[in-house]
Amino acid sequence: MIQETHTITSPCKGIIEKVLITEDSYVYEWEKLIFIKTPEGNMEEISVGASGTITSLCIKEGDSVSTESILALLKDDLLITGSD
Repeated sequence: MIQETHTITSPCKGIIEKVLITEDSYVYEWEKLIFIKTPEGNMEEISVGASGTITSLCIKEGDSVSTESILALLKDDLLITGSD
């Protein structure tokens, strides 16, 4: 089976407020993974349109990130799943 790796990046500048995953976590499509608090005080929810296993977690709560910072790597299992 071919597997694809997705790089999960930050869409904004801010502080990592909450990390809901760990390395080796299995995640579903569009499941909430990470919350980033922007300098304006908004909360950005990070999710990805793929399911699979987190192979690398590059941040922790309290870290500062900028736009396009790498947050995590996901090994796609190529299954159609979903999360509410």
